[in-house]
Amino acid sequence: MHPYPHTYRVSATGSGAGSVILAAEGLESIPSAPPPEFDGPGGAWSPETLLTAAVADCFVLSFRAVSRASRFEWLTLECEVEGVLDRQDGAAQFTRFRTVATLGVAPGTDAAKAEQLLKKAEQICLITKSLKAPCELSARVVERPAAA
Repeated sequence: MHPYPHTYRVSATGSGAGSVILAAEGLESIPSAPPPEFDGPGGAWSPETLLTAAVADCFVLSFRAVSRASRFEWLTLECEVEGVLDRQDGAAQFTRFRTVATLGVAPGTDAAKAEQLLKKAEQICLITKSLKAPCELSARVVERPAAA
């Protein structure tokens, strides 16, 4: 890992109508538009879906790091995040993020250890630690047969 601080630069380019193009050096540009809830066209990533995706992505990547450091073997991690945007204190803001994680493990894996690592991943996720909205985790561990 590189020493801190880390700096990330993203540009957004748009006009009076249509998509906003998000770009960062070395990455493929992506279009963004308001979601239908804000009278947008839908069918494109929005700031709201991008933030919610960042919570899900960070959780999975944090779990990878935690499990690697603990030498914990696992098969799959499915993560769904629901971000709730509401009015609070007279302004629209995210009021809650709920993460539902399903960890697939081989039969005989220590489920208690798996749950402990899932909780640790939630605690170290830098995205959720940077948000003021509460973040909740609902995690389950399921045994899955190993791939043939």
